[in-house]
Amino acid sequence: MSNVISTRYELKQLFHLMLPILVTQFAQAGLGLIDTIMAGHLSPNDLASIAVAVGLWIPVMLLFSGIMIATTPLVAEAKGARTPEKIATIARQSLWVAFILGTIAGLVLQVMPFLLPLFGVPESLQPKASLFLHAIGFGMPAVTMYAALRGYSEALGYPRPVTAISLLALVALIPLNFVFMYGLGPVPELGSAGCGFATAILQWLMFLTLATYIFKSSAYKSTQVFALWEKINPYWIKRILKLGLPIGLAIFFEVSIFSTAAIILSPLGDTIVAAHQIAISITSQLFMIPMSLAIALTIRVGTYYGEKNWAAMRKVQTVGLTAGTCFALITMLLLWVFRAEIIAIYTSDYDVAQIAMYLVLFAIAYQLMDAWQVSAAGCLRGMQDTKGPMWITMIAYWVVAFPVGIYLARFTSMQAAGVWVGLIVGLTVACVLLLSRLYLNNHRLKQSA
Repeated sequence: MSNVISTRYELKQLFHLMLPILVTQFAQAGLGLIDTIMAGHLSPNDLASIAVAVGLWIPVMLLFSGIMIATTPLVAEAKGARTPEKIATIARQSLWVAFILGTIAGLVLQVMPFLLPLFGVPESLQPKASLFLHAIGFGMPAVTMYAALRGYSEALGYPRPVTAISLLALVALIPLNFVFMYGLGPVPELGSAGCGFATAILQWLMFLTLATYIFKSSAYKSTQVFALWEKINPYWIKRILKLGLPIGLAIFFEVSIFSTAAIILSPLGDTIVAAHQIAISITSQLFMIPMSLAIALTIRVGTYYGEKNWAAMRKVQTVGLTAGTCFALITMLLLWVFRAEIIAIYTSDYDVAQIAMYLVLFAIAYQLMDAWQVSAAGCLRGMQDTKGPMWITMIAYWVVAFPVGIYLARFTSMQAAGVWVGLIVGLTVACVLLLSRLYLNNHRLKQSA
């Protein structure tokens, strides 16, 4: 009977964490969705320009903000080990790392437009894509510092403030986009490139709002980040980077394979790129479900890891992977039934819609693999095992998926479908290797106990 209660308890704990994180993830992914939909209603050129720019911005943004995910398992471990005095220090040192990384990321994005011709991006797409990248670079320090504060808040068990801010940002982006896309007063009409300016402003507003809330709220009193100024501490900087850099790189390897697909396909014409962008956008929104579950698993596994409670840690992993399987099956069914209606939200162009309908079938095919691999990675992060998963994702996506995708897209009649077959192969390899590593880690801890 106790076993049943513990399963129910773990499900309840996971969902309590996961639901606000899910809303946050949807809201943050929704920022890109709003850009894609608004650009799609301007012209296929605007949508294709955004596809290329976002294809370069998102991997850079997720690499640097992904490093800041290290804050979550470190705070969760300190909470589980009942050493609250460490939590404020971890958060302050994370902000230092975030500020430095955000500045570097902003500089990287200023250089990116000069690489567009080298990537073979058509000249017609370069002006708007370049302006978007220059503009959005100024928001990068805010993105990374927001990620650090978000990890701190969620690991303490307060995901709701982040959720509320993300939802407000979603509402604020639409008028901001309108101002910069269509022009207003002194602001010129910038087309789809205006999304870059709007998003950069929004990222700073989000960071300042969350920082103010954490400073004012009594919930954070015992671990207050802003109670005192703390200079850079090499020990913690090293720990954050040692744990975070493999996380950021693992996310980068996975996301960049999806994002660079738009660049691989750009010589095949605006219609194919636009259709691919729609299919990628749909599957990116749906990926937020297993991704949110994985973040909740990192927090629960990280807390038990701090307590050294290996039996409970294995229990939460089993419950999490089972929940992930159920979510993936529901997603596959919904995509199959409603794909035409979903695509109609993005475009009224018949040719684009038909190709997108076909490509969504490939997205359905990899839902289970995607859910399992991201859940396994979330559990491994909670156990502070990040280096192994980094190498696994690099091999799966760049050694296996990338060459397969390029070959099938460029050298066979498959075209866009070839890239998607490459993605399915890569996700399958990642899934098998990450689950194997999780099994071995659990076995090793069980033996040591």
